Amino acid sequence: MAKKKKAGAQIDSSFQTIEGSLSRTEQFLEKYQKQLSIAAFIVLGIVGLIFAYKQFYIKPLEIEVQEQLFVAQQYFERDSFDLALNGDGDYPGFLQIIDDYGSTNAANLSNYYAGISYYKIGEFDNAIDYLSDFSTNDKLLEPIALGCLGDSYVELGNFAKAAEFYEKASEESENNLTGPIFLMKLGRVNEELGNWQAALDAYEKIKKDYKDSEEERSIEKFITRAKMKL
Repeated sequence: MAKKKKAGAQIDSSFQTIEGSLSRTEQFLEKYQKQLSIAAFIVLGIVGLIFAYKQFYIKPLEIEVQEQLFVAQQYFERDSFDLALNGDGDYPGFLQIIDDYGSTNAANLSNYYAGISYYKIGEFDNAIDYLSDFSTNDKLLEPIALGCLGDSYVELGNFAKAAEFYEKASEESENNLTGPIFLMKLGRVNEELGNWQAALDAYEKIKKDYKDSEEERSIEKFITRAKMKL
């Protein structure tokens, strides 16, 4: 009987604690009701503004810029990199698209094309600047952009930065085309840095994971050379 009374007292105490908490919550809500309402309206207003910005500003811009981007892409495909970058007088190039439509997907993609174009014409610092501003989740474009950053740093003699981007490019590659290419480049720049274990790791990964690749066919000589240097 005493145990039942004790249990009942504990339950009553628990209810009192809960009721006290609820009471304090109600008091808080009553005290700050105006401020909370204002905060809620601000949040809703921000959400509404973001929606309106995307729907009535960004979306029309995306439609407007598509034709211009298409023309610049055509010049890029024909290796007319100056026209691709700067336009032809009738249509803008990637650089103007980036300046005029900076908040659009087209401008983001133009950063990629501009970076590759600058790499092709030997302006490696510009290539790095524009490729660094490009962001994507595309499983093909992302490793290519990272790999081109690595190539640009190689051209500038910065093998440590090149290794960093080749490693990222190889990690993001989910195909048998770019994966072994960037691993091979990673191995070669690590050789230049004297990091023979890192070079060996890259070569052995090609042998293990990319058995049908062109790089794998000649990988044994690179593995042997790296092992001899350890």
